[in-house]
Amino acid sequence: MAEIAAKVLVLGGGPGGYVAAIRAGHHGLGTVLVEDTKVGGTCLNVGCIPSKALIHAADEYALAVARAAGSPFGLSTGAPALDFARTVAWKDGLVARLNSGVASLLKKNGVKILRGRGTLLDGKTCRVDTDVGADTVRAEHVVIATGSRAAELPGLPFGGAVISSTEALSLPEVPRRLAVVGAGYIGAELGLAFAKMGAAVTIVEAADRILPSYDADLVRPVRRGLDAHGVAVMLDARAAGLDGGALLVDAPDGRRRVPADRVLVAVGRRPKTAGWGLERLDLDMEGPFIRVDERCATSMRGVWAVGDVTGEPMLAHRAMAQGETVADVIAGRRRAFDRRVIPSVVFTDPEVVSAGLSPAEAAAAGHEVKVGLFPFAANGRAMTLEGEDGFVRIAARADNHVVLGIQAVGRGVAEMAAAFGLAIEMGARLEDVAGTVHAHPTLGEAFQEASLRALGEALHI
Repeated sequence: MAEIAAKVLVLGGGPGGYVAAIRAGHHGLGTVLVEDTKVGGTCLNVGCIPSKALIHAADEYALAVARAAGSPFGLSTGAPALDFARTVAWKDGLVARLNSGVASLLKKNGVKILRGRGTLLDGKTCRVDTDVGADTVRAEHVVIATGSRAAELPGLPFGGAVISSTEALSLPEVPRRLAVVGAGYIGAELGLAFAKMGAAVTIVEAADRILPSYDADLVRPVRRGLDAHGVAVMLDARAAGLDGGALLVDAPDGRRRVPADRVLVAVGRRPKTAGWGLERLDLDMEGPFIRVDERCATSMRGVWAVGDVTGEPMLAHRAMAQGETVADVIAGRRRAFDRRVIPSVVFTDPEVVSAGLSPAEAAAAGHEVKVGLFPFAANGRAMTLEGEDGFVRIAARADNHVVLGIQAVGRGVAEMAAAFGLAIEMGARLEDVAGTVHAHPTLGEAFQEASLRALGEALHI
C-alpha cells in the first residue's frame, strides 16, 4: 500500500472534477484525481457529447430522407440508408478523442490520476482500490465530484428491454418500437433522434406537457416538431410496468398497452452519494444533495463539493464553473460561484435555450417586467434555413431596463446561449442589446429586435 500526499484530492473525474484538477494544476497545487472509469464523466462518455453526436447523425439522416422527395429550393436525392453500427462507431471515436484530450490536459498540468475506486476515510484521507492494490491519499483539501446516475422507476428497473440513456447511446440497432418514459430534455432529445432514424416512438409524460420545466410558449414549437416526425405523446400518463412486449401506461382514459422493443426510462438523475464514504463525513445536506455555499465549500473545513452531487441544475457547464471556483479559492483567490446565470439548452428540433429568468419567474420574484418577443418568421436568416418556427424573447426590469432573462426556441439557437448569458452576466440593459450592431443576415438579429420591441422601437415587425 502506497501513501500519497497532496494539496488537493479530487474524487471524481467528470466535468466538475477534472476542471477543478486542471485549474488547481494551473495554480501549481499538488493535485491527485481519483476516477474509477474514464475521465470526462457522464457528460463526455455517456451523456452530452455522445448524445449530441447521435442527434446530429439523426438530423442528417432525416434531412436526407426529406430531400429524397425534393425541396423548395430544387434539391432532390436518392433514398438514403443508415448504417447504425457505423454511426455508433463514429460517436465512440469522437468520445475517445475527447477522453484522451482530457487525460492529456490533466497530465500537462501536473495532475496525478489514480484509476480506481475511491473511498473517503475522513475529510482528509481517501483509500483508492486499484487493479494492483490499494493506495492511501492524504490531502489538505478534498473536492467531492462524484456526479449522478440515471434514476430508476420502481416498476421499471434497468435491465433487458428497460434501458437508461447510457444504453440508448450504444444500442446495436435502431429499435423498431421505442417507448420513452419522461419528456424532459433527455427523453425529448433521444426520443426525437430515434424517431428521425426510423423508430416508432411513444413518449409517456406524467405532467400536462412535454419539457415541463420550460414555459408553454417555448414548448409549443418543440411539440410541433415531435408531431411532424411522428412521435406519439401521452400526457398526464404514468408508466405502470411491462407486460410482455408492451409498456403498461395509466392514462387519463384508462390503462393502455404501448408496444415496445425497448423502454427508455428518462425521469431524471440522482446524485451519487453512496459507496464512497459520505457516511463518514459530517456534511450538511439539502435533501439528497450536499449543501455548499457560494464558494462550493461544505460544512466541513477543507471539504468542497461540485457538480451534480450539489443539486440542480445538473449541467456540465455548471459543474465546470464550480470546479474553477473551488480551485481558485483553494489557491487563495477571491472567487464566488454565481448561480444566477446558468444557461440551459434542449437539443430538440427546434432547439430551446434559456438563460436567467422567464417573464413569469421574474414577475414571481417581485419584478415589474418589460417583455419583448421577436419571431423567426420575420428573420431573413431563419427563412433561408427553413427555420421560421420559433422566436427570441427578452425580459427586463420595467424601471431600469436591466435584463433579467432571455429565452429562444428555433433552429440553431443553442449557439446563442453564450450571448444571452453574457448580457445577463454583465448587467446589460435593453438599450445595450438594442444598441449593439448585429450582423445581417443572422439569427442573432432576433435578439436585438426583441430588445427593440421591449422598448417599443421594433424595426421589422
